[in-house]
Amino acid sequence: MARTFIDEKTSQLIFYASRFLRGQLPEAELHLFIWDTLEEWAALSERPQSPPSYQERVFWYLLYQLEYWPEQQLRADRQLKRRLQLCLGYLAGKGRRPVDCVGLRP
Repeated sequence: MARTFIDEKTSQLIFYASRFLRGQLPEAELHLFIWDTLEEWAALSERPQSPPSYQERVFWYLLYQLEYWPEQQLRADRQLKRRLQLCLGYLAGKGRRPVDCVGLRP
């Protein structure tokens, strides 16, 4: 169940994050997606017993970074944007796993 959740939410996260980083999505809409995702995760009836996959670790890392940093920094900090783009590329299957992007389950 958790694996299915992460698989479904990964494609949505790619959609929202990439559009936000390109300036095509308002910050409020991104935050709404993030909080909806966290609420849906909290409502899962089964908690995963196995360790998270690399995909899941990068997923949570990206989600947290988008929520943590202020909008101005997300849009202007080139190094931060590059790291987030690496995460997006990996989640989309177009890049290698970033070694320094490891998130934890809430």
